Amino acid sequence: MTVASARHILVDSEAQCLDLKEKIEQGEDFAVLAKAHSNCPSGQDGGALGEFGPGMMVPEFDKVVFSAPINQVQGPVQTQFGYHLLEVTSRSE
Repeated sequence: MTVASARHILVDSEAQCLDLKEKIEQGEDFAVLAKAHSNCPSGQDGGALGEFGPGMMVPEFDKVVFSAPINQVQGPVQTQFGYHLLEVTSRSE
């Protein structure tokens, strides 16, 4: 089974998500921004979600996590929880 590790930042609006993505692209630290802005409790861990397999997260999340390049920030990804920036940190078959 494929297993992935990822981190994310969860916010309420697409505009805020895009703003944070731009900051990351300009060199700001993903984990620092997650701690400051994420609505998810994982924000206190820099957005780290640990390891998980397909089906353990919402479908919109899975689609990105199990197809996106490693270590590239993806998003905004909209789910019922809000808007996410996602970064896959590892994936193994």
